[in-house]
Amino acid sequence: MRKASRWLLALAVLIGTLSTAGAATAAQPEATGTTRTASGADIKDQLLAIPGMSLIQEKPYTGYRFFVLDYTQPIDHRHPSKGTFQQRITVLHKDVARPTVFFTGGYFVSTNPSRSEPTRIVDGNQVSLEYRFFTPSRPDPANWSKLDIWQAAGDQHRVFTALKKIYAKKWLSTGGSKGGMTATYYERFYPRDMDGVVAYVAPNDVVNNEDSAYDRFFASVGTKECRDRLNAVQREALVRREPLEKKYAEVAATEGYTFDTVGSLDRAYEAVVLDYVWGFWQYSLLADCESIPADAKNATDDDIWTSIDTISGFSAYTDQGLEPYTPYYYQAGTQLGAPSIRFPHIEKKYVRYGYQPPRNFVPRDIPMKFQPRAMRDVDNWIQHRAQHMLFVYGQNDPWGAERFRLGKGAKDSYVFAAPGLNHGANVAGLVPEQKALATARILEWAGVASTSVRANPSVAKPLATYDARLDKRNIEREPMLRP
Repeated sequence: MRKASRWLLALAVLIGTLSTAGAATAAQPEATGTTRTASGADIKDQLLAIPGMSLIQEKPYTGYRFFVLDYTQPIDHRHPSKGTFQQRITVLHKDVARPTVFFTGGYFVSTNPSRSEPTRIVDGNQVSLEYRFFTPSRPDPANWSKLDIWQAAGDQHRVFTALKKIYAKKWLSTGGSKGGMTATYYERFYPRDMDGVVAYVAPNDVVNNEDSAYDRFFASVGTKECRDRLNAVQREALVRREPLEKKYAEVAATEGYTFDTVGSLDRAYEAVVLDYVWGFWQYSLLADCESIPADAKNATDDDIWTSIDTISGFSAYTDQGLEPYTPYYYQAGTQLGAPSIRFPHIEKKYVRYGYQPPRNFVPRDIPMKFQPRAMRDVDNWIQHRAQHMLFVYGQNDPWGAERFRLGKGAKDSYVFAAPGLNHGANVAGLVPEQKALATARILEWAGVASTSVRANPSVAKPLATYDARLDKRNIEREPMLRP
């Protein structure tokens, strides 16, 4: 999850290979109903008539109307009179006669038109929400105690309630990674809002201090040859700590990096190195192992540095790399939990800190206290009450080692894993039978399944034609210890 430009390009190519089949097409022609609602009013006027809604920008896109908006939200949904903040949302409007998909990435919101996979499947509208406390959607001053999963679900509920008056057809919620977690938590607290949930690669850390599932994952993922290559490079980076940290200091001086939050360059260096193996499996495929130095002991310092930097990114644990994601690390250290894994291939003398807790990545003037019941409550609810929920994981994604599972009380809900795929797994990457079933259920939950699909789910396909601009998943590379 780093911000290195080379990874943005590589990941765009990767995700393109995982997208639903079909060649890139030209933008769709103007669709009927995209400009005016059933009442005859222009859709922009309808949106801006919602109390607290204001327009930031409208961007043109053929076949749609795309709006970037601000919506006034209470800082505390329990006490709405105690202050408000502006939360960014976007609306990709197609037609009020179509279903609507409620998307959140769990972080920032993109201000460029795009479609999530469920939006393409149902050929619908899409409402996207920026997660509270990610700038600029942050109260000022920031009362960090109001950053929790219940308050965030309250944000979604208010947006849905306001927009349901315009988009009256069925609604689905979706998101990937932390966005998938967010969609799940929203369902837990407001189970009557959505008609279905599609959660991608969503971790489920029920017991924060029990992470043996990750150790088992790393002992068996991929092939032994690939695991050995990765482990050797990671170990070698710690063996050569002194010369590589000297290079790190030179880079930091050039780039203006500082290390006040994590505490020192040494702590940041080890954190980056220990992210390396996790980061490879999170964002790369088994075939990419060919790019890893095959003989780490005889590789040059530059070879080791480049491999670690390419996959983990040495900017990640600098103050500049951490600051934009303070809200995530705060939540990881208060409710979501965070992984901690062992490194049996590295002698103890080389590991000074191990996987550091989220507390180390949040400024000390922000108080934090972990709430162990939060994830247990959600997990219990999903096992016994889940309905119309689909969880999609990647077989080789570390975050899937601790995943949501369904109990006997779940109804019309599914957990699927895409073979060989990583943190970019989607419905299109599932085996054919599961892909068809998942697509059919999404269409049914959205109220747009045809008679033929209902009779034979194997014929289910996305209703909208693939659009190279709208459907390319531009996932920004972020720190490995963040989903």
